[in-house]
Amino acid sequence: MSVDRSTIWPYREGEPAEFYYQRDGHPTAVEVERRLGALEGGHALTFSSGTAAATAVALTFLEPRKTVALAEGAYYGTRVTLGELERWGLRVVEFDQTGPPPEGADLLWLEAPSNPFLTMPDFEAASAHPARVVVDGTVATPIHLRPLEHGADFVIHSATKYLGGHDDVLLGVVVCKHENDAARLLELRTHTGSTASPDACYLLQRGLKTLELRVHQQTASARELVRRLEDHPKVELVRYPGFGGLISFDVADAEAGRRVETSLRVITNATSLGGVDSVLESRARWEGDRVPPGLLRLSVGLEPVETLWDDLEQALQNA
Repeated sequence: MSVDRSTIWPYREGEPAEFYYQRDGHPTAVEVERRLGALEGGHALTFSSGTAAATAVALTFLEPRKTVALAEGAYYGTRVTLGELERWGLRVVEFDQTGPPPEGADLLWLEAPSNPFLTMPDFEAASAHPARVVVDGTVATPIHLRPLEHGADFVIHSATKYLGGHDDVLLGVVVCKHENDAARLLELRTHTGSTASPDACYLLQRGLKTLELRVHQQTASARELVRRLEDHPKVELVRYPGFGGLISFDVADAEAGRRVETSLRVITNATSLGGVDSVLESRARWEGDRVPPGLLRLSVGLEPVETLWDDLEQALQNA
């Protein structure tokens, strides 16, 4: 795959061809969007970030006085983003996604699994609701879950995470079940300028080549770490949906969590998730009292599992 960094392309016989101005689309994006559409079974569009992708869905399919029902415990940034639209008349309610959605919602916004609580939605209940369904599939990836096959109308990914996989690209993805919805999103993307850059799309294409290998290894390591964390005396609660490379667990309090963070030697104390390098952080620093003060989120990378456990075990001694 090559990178076409052109911002303009010549007209053909006086008329714009498939590509004419980069904000409207470019060859590198179209190529990776085809690959993403095949992975999820829909029509894919790339955006400049996961937040840009979420914003585009909200602006395209909601309007003032409409209600979006958001999964409790979903990614904190999604609640913040939707909250910005409340001053324009959008109503946001949160609900327990493991049960039925609230009546009267115009759009359901699920996460499979949620981040950082790692709950899974009740897809059957969501599909029975008359509202259209958005599923953030960032943590599961299409290797473990294809939400369009479970009644979703849209799948969102922060491709910065597992799809890119190397902590070096900022990019978002929306995959639509229906082609006409993708066309509406493309129009808004063009009008708002949230197009992903050619270089970002190139790096995403690189990441997709190893996605399945990476996710299977991260899942295998995560399952082993979960088994050991559940038996550790300093760990009060472990959350894991049974697949994927993301774990959250609780230690006694915020101070204990900080001691674990600052004692790490191999695992990086940083935010984000889904990369080849393992990272751990306390989520209370960002999310406040919506999470337990001792909640630590661990994104398992590709290091040997024994290396990761040795690091966690010595850090937990200081909890």
